[in-house]
Amino acid sequence: MIAFIPTSGASVDRNGSFRSAYVWLAAAAGALGGLLFGYDWVVIGGAKPFYERYFQLNSPSLEGWAMSCALIGCLIGAVSSGGLSNRFGRKRLLTPAALVFAISSLGTGLAAHFGSFVAWRMLGGSAIGLASGISPMYIAEISPAHLRGRLVSLNQLAIVFGILLAQVVNWLIARPVPPGATAHEILVSWNGQWGWRWMFAVTVIPSILFLVATFLVPESPRWLAAKGRNQQALQVLERLGGRAYAQQVMRDFAAASLAQPQCSVLRELSSPGMARVLLLGVVLAVLQQWCGINVIFNYAQEIFAAAGYQVSDILFNIVVTGAVNLVFTLVALAAIDRYGRRFLLLTGVSGLVVIYTVLGAFYRLHLQGKPMLALVLAAIACYAMSLAPATWVVIAEIFPNRVRSSAVSIAITALWTACFLLTYTFPLLNAALGAAGTFWTYAAVCLAGLLFLYFRLPETRGKTLEEIEINLRMGKAPENEHAHRTQGI
Repeated sequence: MIAFIPTSGASVDRNGSFRSAYVWLAAAAGALGGLLFGYDWVVIGGAKPFYERYFQLNSPSLEGWAMSCALIGCLIGAVSSGGLSNRFGRKRLLTPAALVFAISSLGTGLAAHFGSFVAWRMLGGSAIGLASGISPMYIAEISPAHLRGRLVSLNQLAIVFGILLAQVVNWLIARPVPPGATAHEILVSWNGQWGWRWMFAVTVIPSILFLVATFLVPESPRWLAAKGRNQQALQVLERLGGRAYAQQVMRDFAAASLAQPQCSVLRELSSPGMARVLLLGVVLAVLQQWCGINVIFNYAQEIFAAAGYQVSDILFNIVVTGAVNLVFTLVALAAIDRYGRRFLLLTGVSGLVVIYTVLGAFYRLHLQGKPMLALVLAAIACYAMSLAPATWVVIAEIFPNRVRSSAVSIAITALWTACFLLTYTFPLLNAALGAAGTFWTYAAVCLAGLLFLYFRLPETRGKTLEEIEINLRMGKAPENEHAHRTQGI
């Protein structure tokens, strides 16, 4: 762990004059990409039993490819987000991401062949990868220290709302499936011919809202300052927090810039101190995926079917999981700047270790019904209040300004690589180990992640981005993590 000390001037409390309403609106607009991310990511879970019949996907490898192909696009978007956002800015890249969301959702809904379905899913994935890297970074760069955790968590709240929206839309669109319906009966039903198409196509509506919102938000002041456009950066900061706030942030930015080593981005990222920070971001990103919670959303049908539920009950239970996800994301939103990132992460991951262990035992004992549903909901609650929001917050704030876009891109690329491997391998893992062995595997991954975070994760709440940068660069020795806290600016 690293103990943080305040930079000069950071202890002066000017939060009372900060224009919270404006920055909340700007952050909310930037987070709309998360809503589309959440919807597009989970809508496939409700459409799965129907498009599989339509395209005649009858093997675990084909099923896994249909579920995970969008993640190839996510990787492409994530890899390109660093260089593109560094060159063109954070705000300007959100607009094409919104446009691609709209086009790809219509294309997926109109797909006549499995090949075109995969192509449109991959295109939509590229927008997800782009937005997932830029949105939390953009929000972090416009946020004051005392609100940054909550504001960046808006991105996760938007993701969760998108997940719930997809679950509700799927439930409303899908017509009841008679118990014991054959594969052919499902294929020729309204669900098998048209219902799954509407589930994807509805994404165009929030895509248009996001597109409009991208024209209303300001550019990141820290990106502007890094490009030498100090007057524009000052103007944006004044809109966010007033003159005194803007001047202090610019002074802190200048001080942090002087402390930066004069070397290439690649050389700085590979330096010993920066490599440790990058490793933390990458491990946290991978853990968010390999903790296994996302298979509950993407493969909810199989999980609840194995627990004894019928198709109609499964769709309703999926909506319940989305509601729990939303409620506990709101808990995280209220707690992350009060209790800190470290506390939430360690608590949530510990809970997942216990829940997965018990869940695996329940599957081994062939228990069904409400106990299984309760454990799944408990796992979602732990994830929603810890790894889900805190991962985006930590990744967005621990990297220095000069290399932030590149470092975030690396971490998000690792996240989507892990997500692809998780989603693609679940059917194979489930077939080889069974549900019990699969969840015990995820419990072991969470335990390893818990130990890593306990020894390597610093607390960053209440610190400016420049203060975090200087302290991480100095590599301060561990002290009482609650010492030296300031509200910052």
